[in-house]
Amino acid sequence: MNRTLAILGAIVVAAGIVLAQSFFIVDETEQALVVRFGEPVRELREPGLYFKIPVAENTIYYERRALDVDPPRQQVILSDQKRLDVDSYARYKIVDPLQFFRAVRTEREASSRLSVVINSSLRQVLGNQTLIEVLSDKRAGIMTDIRAEVNESAKRFGMELIEVRIRRADYPDATRQNIFDRMSSEREREAREFRAQGNEQAQKIRADADKQRTVIVAEAQKEAETLRGEGDGRAIKIYADAFGRDPEFFDFYRTMQAYRTVMGDQNSNGDTTMVLSPNGDFFKYFNSMSGSSPAPSGGVSIPNQ
Repeated sequence: MNRTLAILGAIVVAAGIVLAQSFFIVDETEQALVVRFGEPVRELREPGLYFKIPVAENTIYYERRALDVDPPRQQVILSDQKRLDVDSYARYKIVDPLQFFRAVRTEREASSRLSVVINSSLRQVLGNQTLIEVLSDKRAGIMTDIRAEVNESAKRFGMELIEVRIRRADYPDATRQNIFDRMSSEREREAREFRAQGNEQAQKIRADADKQRTVIVAEAQKEAETLRGEGDGRAIKIYADAFGRDPEFFDFYRTMQAYRTVMGDQNSNGDTTMVLSPNGDFFKYFNSMSGSSPAPSGGVSIPNQ
């Protein structure tokens, strides 16, 4: 009895194991291939519960979602002979599991094969572009051309390339230093040129300002002399009109001015004596307020006071 129960138990366990290996689930994020003795027999793209022959058949799962591939950094020579170290990345999907299995089998191998294709397309497409085009708004069109070319090869692997992007594009270290030195020299040359132009412009401005100042000063002096001449003329006319009303007073006033000037000059010198004839008209007002009396004989000495 115990032996019979043991056999029945073993049969139940074996049946459970067989049933467990006979059914499998395909998730909504997956797609699968049923392989019998190494050869694919079924392709399952819809999620659900499926049956397979235990032991004879195995299940291989592939991602339905987008996968990333990061090709190694490579150096590209552009059409203008510029060298760039290009770092790119791409995203792809497995659209044909059967073709994917026959071409590359694993996702790791797919990434490796796709990296080679992407780098080859980058070299070919960028080799026909200049640095200005790569850095301009034409870059999006260049990426579209690269994706189209890579997709032609990706179809053979059962994959579809969603996008490919250049993450970074830099000059090689040696080229970068040469470019930096050349740019520094160019900027220094431009700075010297700008300084020379600035000095030349400054000299022109100063010369023009000096010229304008000279003209303005000359015109001002001319106008001042003209106004001064007009003023002197009007003053002379006023004096002439005023003194013409009484010529005797005018003669007396001018003689008094001459006395003050002569006497003042003599007193200021301190060491000069003038000897003048008293008969001259210069001393006529010394003898009479009217200036008509004759002066006494002899000389008149005006000593230092």
